[in-house]
Amino acid sequence: KKTINKMPKTPQASLITNKSNIAYLSGFTGSAGYMLLTKSTKYLFTDFRYIERAKNTIKKGIKTVDISKIRKNPEDIKKHWQSVLKKHRIKSIGVEEEDLTVTKYKNFKKLFPRVRLINISGKIEKKRELKNRTEIRLTAKSQQINEKVFLEIKKFVQRELKKSRLKTLKITELDLAWKIKQMGNEFGAEDVSFNPIVAFGKHSALPHHDPTKTKLKKGDIILIDMGMKYKGYCSDMTRMIFTEKPTPFQKEIYNTVLKAQETCINGLKAGISGAKADSLARKVIEAAGYGEQYGHSGGHGVGLDIHEIPNLAEKYKKKLKKDSIITVEPGIYLPGKFGVRIEDMLLITEKGSKNLTKVSK
Repeated sequence: KKTINKMPKTPQASLITNKSNIAYLSGFTGSAGYMLLTKSTKYLFTDFRYIERAKNTIKKGIKTVDISKIRKNPEDIKKHWQSVLKKHRIKSIGVEEEDLTVTKYKNFKKLFPRVRLINISGKIEKKRELKNRTEIRLTAKSQQINEKVFLEIKKFVQRELKKSRLKTLKITELDLAWKIKQMGNEFGAEDVSFNPIVAFGKHSALPHHDPTKTKLKKGDIILIDMGMKYKGYCSDMTRMIFTEKPTPFQKEIYNTVLKAQETCINGLKAGISGAKADSLARKVIEAAGYGEQYGHSGGHGVGLDIHEIPNLAEKYKKKLKKDSIITVEPGIYLPGKFGVRIEDMLLITEKGSKNLTKVSK
């Protein structure tokens, strides 16, 4: 019988193309670049626009390569790659298939046709799941800015309601969304972590409503889902504003969602599965008779991206780990009427969790 030499499942090097993973590994945040990680050397490939910035800001021990000097001629790029592969004796490379378009995948395959490509999607993300002290501090700071902005938005709405004699105000959903972005910048955020969700009245029954020119009416419930980005790290929070005294029915729905959220938060700890944690809130809403009106997952990880692992979801069987950061955001949505969602960010600890969200509910 012929002996078949099986290729190892673990690649000899890794090609990193996901921007958040590149930032995590190197500190580089330019829009153009990728990394090659070998056993002995880490390479950052970027172009003329970012090369000097990269040299001055990336972590120590990473070799920068200016691809502007070699990409004018496709054969030069190929020769450069061949020399790197030969130097490190690389016969297999891990690639982040989930991040690559078909075209990009083919282009890399042309550069090293004899090298085996192995999918490593999610490998770096697993490392990012556990936050170190600096990451926790930056996320907490991001949330502090987020809360300052929300409280200013809340005050602004209260002032406008008080001074207006009209039933319909001039404020639109888009006005508040823009104000959130503007204030975030004023309070030190580098950006919003996602476009703010601002929903008036019936629009609050749409979980991911895009703000419109709809004007605020007295009596409307306002749903605001917002987040800031500080030194690369995201925050996420959802709060409800009542423009008038809530009706008994509105109160019932709000308190049901609040009870569901608090039940889940109280049950969080390292070792509980994402599915089990999700069920803690979901069972409360189902018991109240609104299970069909709660159709999304119960939370998600937050870090350099607004959506990371782990997840609170019915199909997420993996266990939550100490030092991961996750949102808890149950909701009830009643089409044509209104919706309620309440969201906090939690740091998972050995015996429970620490709430990074301080704004009153």
